[in-house]
Amino acid sequence: MNMNTQAMAMDHHWLPFTNNRAFRQNPQVFAKAKGVRYWTPEGDELLDGSSGLFCSAAGHGRPEIAEAVSRQLMELDYTPHFQRAAPVSFELAERLAALLPEGIDRVFFGASGSEAVDSAMKIALAYHRARGQGQRTRFVSRAWAYHGVNLGGTALAGMVGNRRDFSGATCDVVHMRHTWSEDQRFTRGQPDDGAHLADDLEEICKTYGPETIAAVFVEPIAGSIGTIVPPKGYLARLREIADRHGILLVFDEVITGFGRTGSAFAAQEFGVTPDIITMAKALTNGAVPMSAVGVKTEIQDAVFAAAEGADRPELMHGYTYSAHPVACAAALAALNIYRDDGLFERSRALSPVFLDAVFGLRNLPQVSDLRGYGMVAGVQLAPGDQPGAKGMAVQRRLFDAGLHVKATGDALILAPAFVASESEIGQMADILRGVLGQAF
Repeated sequence: MNMNTQAMAMDHHWLPFTNNRAFRQNPQVFAKAKGVRYWTPEGDELLDGSSGLFCSAAGHGRPEIAEAVSRQLMELDYTPHFQRAAPVSFELAERLAALLPEGIDRVFFGASGSEAVDSAMKIALAYHRARGQGQRTRFVSRAWAYHGVNLGGTALAGMVGNRRDFSGATCDVVHMRHTWSEDQRFTRGQPDDGAHLADDLEEICKTYGPETIAAVFVEPIAGSIGTIVPPKGYLARLREIADRHGILLVFDEVITGFGRTGSAFAAQEFGVTPDIITMAKALTNGAVPMSAVGVKTEIQDAVFAAAEGADRPELMHGYTYSAHPVACAAALAALNIYRDDGLFERSRALSPVFLDAVFGLRNLPQVSDLRGYGMVAGVQLAPGDQPGAKGMAVQRRLFDAGLHVKATGDALILAPAFVASESEIGQMADILRGVLGQAF
C-alpha cells in the first residue's frame, strides 16, 4: 500500500456506473481488504458496510477460498464446457441443488448476475417452445426493478436511469407497479398491506393475454433501488396467479441468495418456491466472478424432451466462462465456509442488532425513510436539489469518514458481512449518524 492514489494514471480505465470525471478529481480507491475492512493505498482504514457490492458475506480475504483457487489453478486452470466439462462443476451443481428450494435441482452456470438473468429468460422461452407454446415471448417485471445490465436485464429494468440511454435495445416487457407506498415509511420487516399489488399481473394477463407471457421476474427483496421488502402475502399471490395462467415465476436472488435474509434463499425465507432462481455475488464470496441459474427439474425435462432423437445441444446458449473450474473451486470453498461457520444462522442472529442500529437513525435530518429485513437495509435520504446528487455526496463523505456503502440514487444500501461483530455494526451506525446529521 505504499502508493499514492493521486499519482495513478487513470485515463485509460472507463469505470462502470461511475461519474468518471468526478472520480478523477477525487479518486476513492481500495488497495487491501480483510474481514469487514478496506484500506486505501495510503493506508486509511474503512469499514465495509455493504459487503463490497453485497458479495463478501463471509468477509474479505478468506484463506480457504484463496487456497482452493490456488490448488485448482495448478490442477486445471481452464476447460471449456461446450461438449466438455470439469469434475468440479458437477460437484458444485450437486451442492447447490441440495441448498436450493426443493424441486429446483438443475443448475446452469455463468459469470455474472446479468448473465444469469439473460440465461433465465432464454430458458423460459425454450421451455415454452418445447411445450408447443412458442407464442409466450412476453415478460413481466416491476417498476424500480434491477435485473442486471445485459440486454435482457436492461429490458426488464424498472429503474429509468438504467433504460433511458438504451431504449432501442430491448425485448417485450410489461411492468407491474413497485410495492412501496408512503404509509410504509419506517417499516421494519414486511409491510402488512400491499399484497393486492400482485394483482397487477392478473390485469396484465387481461390486457395482453396470459398465453403470450413467458415469465414474471421479481427480486424477493428489491435490493438495488434501496431495499424494498415485499408486503406480507405478495409473493404467494404472484405464485398463485402465475400458476393459474401457466406463467413461470422467476426470483432474482443475486443479492438475497446465500443467507442475506437468514435463510439460504429468500424463497425459503418467505415460503414461496419459484420455478427459476438466479444467483451470483455471494456464490463465491465475491472472490471470483460466477453466477448460476437454478431450474425446476420439469423445465429441463421439457427442453430435453423436445430435442429427443437429434444429436444437437438442447439449449443453444452458454458462455466461454460457464462453470469455470477456478470459479467452481471458489464457490465450493465459500459454501464450506457458510456451512462450517454457521453463517446463515449467524446472519439471522445478527439481524436484530443490525436493524436496531439502522432504525436508530430515524430522527436524523437527512433520513426520510428506513427499510430492512435480515442483513440488508435501505436508508432513503431526504430529497436534494437534483435526484441522486445527495446520494453521491453522502457516499463520498462516508468514504472520507471511514465507511463504504453502496448508494443508488438517493438511497444507501447497507448489507454488512455476516462475520461483523456487534461492535463493528455499532461503529458503522456511528459513522452514518455523524454524516447524516450534517447539512448538505
